[in-house]
Order: sequence, then structure tokens, then C-alpha cells
Amino acid sequence: MAFLNKKCKKEKTKLVKGKKPYIKKICSISKIEVWLVDGEYVRRNICEDFVNFDHHYHMSIIPKNEFWIAKEAKHDETRYYIDRMLTEYRMMVSGASYEAANMKGEIFERGERSKSEIMKKLGRKRMHKKEMLAKVHKKVLKSYSDHGKNLKVWIVNGELVRDFFYIDFAGGGHDKVYHFIPEGEVWLDDDIAARERKFILIHELHERALMSRGKDYPHGHWKATQVEDYFRHHPRGIDKAIMKEIAKQTAGRR
Repeated sequence: MAFLNKKCKKEKTKLVKGKKPYIKKICSISKIEVWLVDGEYVRRNICEDFVNFDHHYHMSIIPKNEFWIAKEAKHDETRYYIDRMLTEYRMMVSGASYEAANMKGEIFERGERSKSEIMKKLGRKRMHKKEMLAKVHKKVLKSYSDHGKNLKVWIVNGELVRDFFYIDFAGGGHDKVYHFIPEGEVWLDDDIAARERKFILIHELHERALMSRGKDYPHGHWKATQVEDYFRHHPRGIDKAIMKEIAKQTAGRR
């Protein structure tokens, strides 16, 4: 999923502290409360595009004086997300556009990531892309891969993808959107819990199939979001639907 300006369709959702999606308050920064939230609940009931973190000036459903950070399955990137949101929030409160604030936030976050222990260990030597991919790739999901040797679905180290390639990588992605993903590959972030992978996967596969047929990213993303939302609420048919999506995009490459 690429990072878009997010306007959610469920704008009237009532948010009550102490109930879902709130899990616990991480900290307070002046008047801002930083909350750990149930990302899966948000994606199912509030906004499909919420993945790692967000704030009111990018996702209007979030109250003005709150930052939301999704509970992570594998990594702890909380500090980067808080720093990023603070940078964006302060600029936008002062009248800056989201685009300007986002650019400054990215620069700041990238600088903070470069200081991490993992980047100190890996970044001392300049790695080629193949070496980076070897670090990022974790596990091929065989039941969804090697159909005619045209498609591989990988679980990837999401933190390293954000460190090495694209700071806003979130949830998943594929080769038709991201130039750093090898041809024929779909990536699923290991920070997404296993029970949610199928919903992210069908989104990426549907989007990829549409883009393979010439649709642009905004069109593909919107249609894929609709498909994802449907199956989050009607999960029984998702396995069959995934195999249909795989058949669509592998058939054209044989």
C-alpha cells in the first residue's frame, strides 16, 4: 500500500477512549496524546488505509490532539512514528501544506532511522540491491507462489524495507507500484499479523492485476480497497477469491 492522502468513508464513527480501537496511551506530548491502537480494528471498521500510524491532519477521523500508532506484530518503530508525526503536525498547525510537512517529516524520520542499531550494523558497508533484498526477504508463501513461475508472494522485514528502500512502505506492495520490488513479486509486511495477511494480499493482487491491464495506481488502489473492505466483512470466500486473482495475473505472462 502506498501512502495516500487518506479520507475515510466512515467519517461518523464514534470514538470512545477505553474502547476499541484504543489499546493504551503511550505518552503525552504537550496537549497531544499518543495512543497505541488496534490497527486491524481500524482497517475493518474505520479506514482500510490506516496501517502504521497517522494523525488528524492526514486522516480526519483521528481527533485533533491525538496520534495513533498501530500495535506492531514484529518491530518497534514507535519512536520514528512519533518524531515523524510531531514534525508534520507542528508544521500543519502553523499553516504548512501536507505535502511540505510530509517532505520535512520524511527527512527527519530518515535521519533518525540512520542512527538505529540495525542500520549502524548494516550501513557501515555499502550494500548492493541484491544484498538488501536478501536481508529483506524472509519467507515465500508457497501456496500463493510459483504458479507458472510467474508470481512470488514474500513475507518481508517491513522495518528494513522502510530503512533501505521506501520509508512509507506499509502493509504490502508489488512490482507495479514499487521499482525496488523485483518483477513478479508481491510483498507482505511482517508487521501485519498472520490473521490479516489474506486481506492485505487480496488488495495487492487485485491492484496489481488492474495495473497490469493499464489502470493507473489511484484507480487500482481504490478498487483494491473496495475488494479488501468487502472481504474484511465477508471473509468466507477469500481463499477462492485470492486464487482467482493469482490466475488473472499469471495467465498473461505464460
